[in-house]
Amino acid sequence: MNLEKVVFGFFILLAATLNFGFVIGEIDNAVHHDVYELAAAVVVSLIATVLKLGDRTHMGAVLLATSLVADLQLIAAAVVWAIAEHVYALGEAPRVITSVVSLASGAALANMASVVLLIAETISLRR
Repeated sequence: MNLEKVVFGFFILLAATLNFGFVIGEIDNAVHHDVYELAAAVVVSLIATVLKLGDRTHMGAVLLATSLVADLQLIAAAVVWAIAEHVYALGEAPRVITSVVSLASGAALANMASVVLLIAETISLRR
């Protein structure tokens, strides 16, 4: 068993599941979306991106692109929430939460694409 591949797969799947966990629920209900879960999704997604940097194959480039999209959208979601909370003092207004969850949903889609690509690559490998 290749430990590097296990860690790589672990972080890709963890990024996707954390992102999915944050997104699931009523889109405008702040009770269903925890700020710490969003923070964990951002951190794990960034770790997954760093792990994808060394792969020089075409599949590696596509995996890196999906990860960068997820990072960009998760960071944008965190920034929107932070600005709404601390600059405009809107708190957890439904329109703010809707924007945050919408951005995180885009990241979830990118993460799911990454998982599908990882599975496709794994299936295509021969012993």
